[in-house]
Amino acid sequence: MPTSPSEAFDLAVIGAGPAGLAGAVTANEAGLSVALLDSAAHTGGQYFRHPAPALGTGRPQALHHDWPAYAALRARLAASGVRHLPGHHVWTVTREAEDRWTVHALTGTDGEADEPVTVRARAVLLATGAYERQLPFPGWTLPGVVGAGGAQAMLKAGLVLPGKRVVVAGSGPLLLAVASSLATAGARVPAVVEASGYLGYARRPRALATNPHKLLEAAVHGSALLRHRVPVRTRSVVTQVHGTDRVEAVTVARTDRHWRPVPGTGRRIACDALAVGHGLVPQIELATTLGCATRRTPDGTTALDLDDLQRTSVPGLWAAGEPGGIGGWALARTEGELAGLAIAARLVGRPPHTGGRLRGLRRDRARMRAFAEAMAAAHAPGPGWTRWLTDDTDVCRCEEVTAGRVREAARDLGAHDARTVKLLTRAGMGWCQGRMCGAAVACLAAEGTADGGVAEGIVPPSAERRPLAVPVSLGALASRPEPEPGPDPGLAPGLAPGLAPESGPHHPPTG
Repeated sequence: MPTSPSEAFDLAVIGAGPAGLAGAVTANEAGLSVALLDSAAHTGGQYFRHPAPALGTGRPQALHHDWPAYAALRARLAASGVRHLPGHHVWTVTREAEDRWTVHALTGTDGEADEPVTVRARAVLLATGAYERQLPFPGWTLPGVVGAGGAQAMLKAGLVLPGKRVVVAGSGPLLLAVASSLATAGARVPAVVEASGYLGYARRPRALATNPHKLLEAAVHGSALLRHRVPVRTRSVVTQVHGTDRVEAVTVARTDRHWRPVPGTGRRIACDALAVGHGLVPQIELATTLGCATRRTPDGTTALDLDDLQRTSVPGLWAAGEPGGIGGWALARTEGELAGLAIAARLVGRPPHTGGRLRGLRRDRARMRAFAEAMAAAHAPGPGWTRWLTDDTDVCRCEEVTAGRVREAARDLGAHDARTVKLLTRAGMGWCQGRMCGAAVACLAAEGTADGGVAEGIVPPSAERRPLAVPVSLGALASRPEPEPGPDPGLAPGLAPGLAPESGPHHPPTG
């Protein structure tokens, strides 16, 4: 349901996953008027994605381990005064003045509606989630290769499997969840191929001891894999996909501690699908466009630098969940509730640090964030992964840029960062705007440096600062309303609202 152009709210929440849901209902229960915008038709985000009612499933909770917690959040939303705006694709956020923000969105399944929508608010909470990190390999463009999270989404939302025999590969705890879900749903899973190991968690025993529920989750997934006789191969990677019109098999090889394939260890495994992913990347484009400070996470991604009340470095802008670093749905819910309380306190003029509920949330957040950091460190990609790329491997699928062209730009033209490679090869200029190839391009560019990127580990792509977070038509841009008059102390002269200059070392310039 679109909003009236003149309608304004105390708080606009972008994203209706666990963080956004918790933040919206908490702020509303504290007395704020709240608009909750999300691109999907249903709440829940990626984690609690569930089938449409038309599919006739009677027990969507069977596909989730924590459905009661989501159901409780959904019930709070239904009982609240939050204005839920599904099918709203937010393409930019602008600050018109202090305590005056405008959220710009397109409506429809894919944002194809003719009329753009604007939502005005006194504060904004970003709960935009994350997307999968993909590291390419020969054959990864064949039909039948899907993201690990994509395979889980197919099952949860569409009740379909990516294939009958599905190899699950990459790195990170998501692999165990995906493999157990696929096996339980009837797929044959020949192997789970984990590039890292699980001993890295032992280096942070305190994080494990204070988060026993994480060990329980691992035990649940592990028992499912044992029950379905699914082997888990650690320190191994898929180095090639075989097939003509579709996946027919994969080659799995052992790796050293830098993720370099060990010669002579390749083994072919027959399958008709491959679900692959190497962790998640915080979705922070809206925030970096506004000049928010960022930090580098232990697994080489870029996340927002937040304080203990979920505030970004830009006044009036909060964030919760994966934009602050990948940590799972329970942490996202806690951070959303914490942000909702902090925003309510700020807008009504109360001291934000008072109250036992808020102190408890901050303790829970610190405990779960410590485990998230341990998880990121344990599954951080090693720099040697580029050794499995042949020069004719497509790296940028949208623009069909090969690894050889990226290496040539780095070796012969001095392109040692993702932005320069993009300007010389068009890698990252396609429909996904570098979400699929950004990490790979940055790593290949680093091969041309003195240490080949090994000394610093995986080299992340620069934090992108684009004024458009999703594709938007020229017609929608032309119909964007003029900002209300009034000075904005956060903007330099000559800059449009929302395109603040960079400040500090956190924001390397990008194209």
